[in-house]
Amino acid sequence: MSRSYIHMVVGCLLLLVTAIGCTSKKRLDERVTLWRNDKIPYGTWYAHENLRRIFPDASVKNNKSSPDPYQKSKFTDLLSSYEESGSTKAYLIISNQVLPDSKEIEGLMSLVNQGSKVFISSSFIDEHLLDSLQLKASLYGGFMNGHDSLTLKVYDPVSWQETAYSYPGKAYDNYFSFVDSSITTVLGKDANGKANFVKIAYESGGAFYIHLAPIGFSNFFLLHKNNKAYYDQVLSWMPKNVEHLYWDDYFRYSSYGDGKEGGGGAKSGFKAWNWMMQQPALAWGCGLFLLLLLLIYLFESKRKQRIIPPIAPLRNSSLDFVKTIGRMYFQRKDNKDLVHKMTTHFLSYVRGRYNIRSYVMDDEFVQRLTYKSGYDAAAVQGLVYLLQYAADSPQVTDQVLLELNHKLETFYQKA
Repeated sequence: MSRSYIHMVVGCLLLLVTAIGCTSKKRLDERVTLWRNDKIPYGTWYAHENLRRIFPDASVKNNKSSPDPYQKSKFTDLLSSYEESGSTKAYLIISNQVLPDSKEIEGLMSLVNQGSKVFISSSFIDEHLLDSLQLKASLYGGFMNGHDSLTLKVYDPVSWQETAYSYPGKAYDNYFSFVDSSITTVLGKDANGKANFVKIAYESGGAFYIHLAPIGFSNFFLLHKNNKAYYDQVLSWMPKNVEHLYWDDYFRYSSYGDGKEGGGGAKSGFKAWNWMMQQPALAWGCGLFLLLLLLIYLFESKRKQRIIPPIAPLRNSSLDFVKTIGRMYFQRKDNKDLVHKMTTHFLSYVRGRYNIRSYVMDDEFVQRLTYKSGYDAAAVQGLVYLLQYAADSPQVTDQVLLELNHKLETFYQKA
């Protein structure tokens, strides 16, 4: 391949990338990150920046350590814990999901028993933590609740007057299906009057504040009309004499203790790359650049490839196959891979039976599948939302997997 030909191909690709960048329209960033540094609609930059206004006497720090005391590997962590002992502390955890392991649950309980306040806002909280607080959340909330509007109600800490706040964005909220009224105080509700914000106080002076609508702390919700007052009222239920306030970054990436030191590490190293992939022009440019490298590699290595040694075929043994599958899905509990295969089989079934060729499960896909299958529209919508939620979640629990299997089996039988 001549150099002039390569230069011509590169020039054409650059012109194409420039044209795509000039003609692309700006779209609303719909990523639900709930990240304190994100100024996108569903980030929490406003909530984080206004903490000092609600707690003027508190020192605000970002916590990346596990609440499990045995994971405090740094001497500075141990020293800061010793220096702050006896002071009033509060922990704010705002995340799409909060999934502590048993040791981390014990750590959170120990903090509250020492007089600290723990505020958790998430639509999906580990059931073991909720059980320890005598609470149960609905299984059909969170990312399965894909409504395009949200209404939240909260009681005023002084007058106990209920005020409602709404906005025209994503919901992704949840509600409590059971609370123990003898130890629980309801502080807020959803649009249907079901409790979604409660307080469990302890004799030590500590307390848990459990909030099931984290979108209520997003920039979009708080900056819509007068919704800033919702932020003020919710956090006003916590005492203002807090001396040390920690904004939690650990549970942003941790699932059942696998995050260790929290939001840093390898995952944060991909932040710049993730931002680049969200920009249409840069994403196209990277894709075309990789395609160019592939073409050059194929042309240049066509006559230079070494002989590939033969690979012995796997034994066609049914018993080995059964053992392998059993080890993968039962012993390893690879729910994420199983969801991927269930989704692939579902799309293949839809293509073969209803001749619907689509690789994106959007609104048009739902409408066509409902029309051709004659299946209930709401049931199809719920099935598609659950498939998308399971595919996008970093961790798929057994409950979500069982619910997805039930919906798929019902669809195959009745559609």
